[in-house]
Amino acid sequence: MDPVTLNIVVPCFNEQAALPETARRLRERLVELAKEGLISANSGVVFVDDGSRDETWSIIERLARESGDCSGIKLARNVGHQNALLAGLLSTPGEVLISIDADLQDDLGAMRQMLLAHREGADIVYGVRAGRTVDTTFKRLSAQGYYRLLRALGVNVVFNHADYRLMSRQAIEALREFGEVNLFLRGIIPLLGLATRTVTYDRHPRLAGESKYPLRKMLALALEGITSFSVAPLRWITLTGILLALSSLLVGLWALFVRVFTDRYLPGWASVVVPMSFFSGIQLFSLGLLGEYLGKVYLETKHRPRFIIERKTNAPAGINGEGALTAGGTIERPS
Repeated sequence: MDPVTLNIVVPCFNEQAALPETARRLRERLVELAKEGLISANSGVVFVDDGSRDETWSIIERLARESGDCSGIKLARNVGHQNALLAGLLSTPGEVLISIDADLQDDLGAMRQMLLAHREGADIVYGVRAGRTVDTTFKRLSAQGYYRLLRALGVNVVFNHADYRLMSRQAIEALREFGEVNLFLRGIIPLLGLATRTVTYDRHPRLAGESKYPLRKMLALALEGITSFSVAPLRWITLTGILLALSSLLVGLWALFVRVFTDRYLPGWASVVVPMSFFSGIQLFSLGLLGEYLGKVYLETKHRPRFIIERKTNAPAGINGEGALTAGGTIERPS
């Protein structure tokens, strides 16, 4: 089988500390894969600058000038990891694309297994973590609990898989048909229905810098995944309402029985205040959850661009090629 053209898509946000070493390691990996005959010589790396506030874009420009196997896409503003990754996937040529984070915690050695799985017919190859030894106890338990919760809600996700994956050109074009603004790629890509494989690997400590996913962003991504792919919480509200209504009816009948047939009736404010507080809390929670779903509908109907490309370099010219910087202004809109 002939070697394929591979482009590695790397979303970046304030990655000036890690980017030079990341680029060096990725380029070395491309050379190794080319020597094995798995990829062609015109393969490369595409860095997507997600509105960084440091020198990330300057470093990407320098890498593109110095080497033709590196190129960059600069987004007009910070749109978040998922949209930045989508911008890279939809804007990058190549027969095969592999997405990976700039911190290189994902094992580059797994790329060889991904390419071999693609040769055997897989259009999508998921990189799955063999363990979570580098995570804190809280992150490990919360992440694994979240994957189980998604599955319980009926969301088709790959356990312990983030965004390290290989996608064929057919898979990329199928992904282009999904136009939702509320983006959760870990849930969307399994919906493509194409041939898939999984590759396990050990995750490494972060190369440099600090994590771009603090607890706040992790919770936001978790909520995005649940509300974008499951209506089960809405059904839970209905079931809760029914159960509470029945409970209230039973409590009312019991209070009436005590008042009429016994002398143990003790009037007090607790019997009024406690139920009112409880039911008020349930109502506010239900309204908030309904508002979350309604907000998503509101955003989808606007059809706003998911990302705007402010500037980009030429596509990768290949290993040991020459790159040149160009200006551009591409707007990607939902279909």
